[in-house]
Amino acid sequence: MGKLVLIDGHSILNRAFYGVPDLTNSEGLHTNAVYGFLNIMFRVIEDEGADYLAVAFDLKEPTFRHKMYAAYKGTRNRCRRSCMSRFR
Repeated sequence: MGKLVLIDGHSILNRAFYGVPDLTNSEGLHTNAVYGFLNIMFRVIEDEGADYLAVAFDLKEPTFRHKMYAAYKGTRNRCRRSCMSRFR
């Protein structure tokens, strides 16, 4: 049986956006979040020896977690519009 790795997409995207210096392409579009996200994802695959990978992203609306725990994601910086525009 193979090894499955599950990735919290928004968490890693947020981490990459704030953890990688601001990068832009020739059109001025911000690419640091994409670059950092892929670097983290590929490192996890290599380090964990994953045979399968699934990435899950949160819904835009509040979920049951927000109702159960008011401080859910309370310490996480919101991803700026320049970050989220890459993932629409």
